[in-house]
Amino acid sequence: MLFNTYKPWKFAFSEDSEEIEKVKRNSWGIIGVPFDSTSSYGPGSRYGPTTVREASYGFEKYNISYNKELKEIFYDFGNINVIYGNCKKTLAILEETVQELLEADINPIIIGGEHSISLAPIKALANSKANNYNIEDMTIIHLDAHMDLIDEYQGEKCSHATVMKRVHDLNPKEIIEIGIRSTSLEEKEFVEKEDNISIFTAKDTKENFDIIQKKINQINNEEPVYLSIDIDVLDPLYAPEVGNPIPNGISPNTIEKILEIVAKKNIIGLDLVEVATNKLGDSTAVTASKIIYDFLFLVK
Repeated sequence: MLFNTYKPWKFAFSEDSEEIEKVKRNSWGIIGVPFDSTSSYGPGSRYGPTTVREASYGFEKYNISYNKELKEIFYDFGNINVIYGNCKKTLAILEETVQELLEADINPIIIGGEHSISLAPIKALANSKANNYNIEDMTIIHLDAHMDLIDEYQGEKCSHATVMKRVHDLNPKEIIEIGIRSTSLEEKEFVEKEDNISIFTAKDTKENFDIIQKKINQINNEEPVYLSIDIDVLDPLYAPEVGNPIPNGISPNTIEKILEIVAKKNIIGLDLVEVATNKLGDSTAVTASKIIYDFLFLVK
């Protein structure tokens, strides 16, 4: 078991993982991060790791949409011990934990928790001595209703609303944002000045999906790709219990299509964040759990 973690629940179909030294190399490991201290509208994403795991028990090991069996080996290493009220220290703990995974040749699947946590696994992957990933070769694919590119929010630089600005500060090759339908003028003007950020709105997913597909297909298959999914990218009809719901979102069918395209690339990490419900069996948690399963069915 990892040093900084405890286990409140176990994702269905995950392998036993009491001793990290004995796990299968080149596999996937789930880490929960029950942190929501910078939430600015709807709190409760600290319960996401538990409710998403519980929802996982409603699925089968066969996916009829993709006509695939679940054969990918993955583990659930529990939750990290977060420090509520302290974003920077919580991210430091998460980064250290992901580094442990990488040293064991395990790629991270992070369940949030709020979106601020995405910075830690990306930094861990970029700085890990266990692999040769270079942040300047890394593409971040970001599914969200919001750009999250503001430099400071409510006086904080470490926030769910600033996470992709902090990621951009690391100088990745590119950030591709999909599903956007809410942003500030500051973020819009920032994007217009940068040549390594591509924005596709929720409307684009309905009217110009071929352009999005072409953009993803252009990513070099050998270069690393990190996938960050804020569940509020979905329309509130499908995911009502989120930190910042925005109408006119995308559908689960669209996410299925995006995952099928992205999974052909060299995916090195995934996070799914902002499930903000403490109700077991909640539709948002069920949908989030299915997204993780779809990823595991597809990833190489």
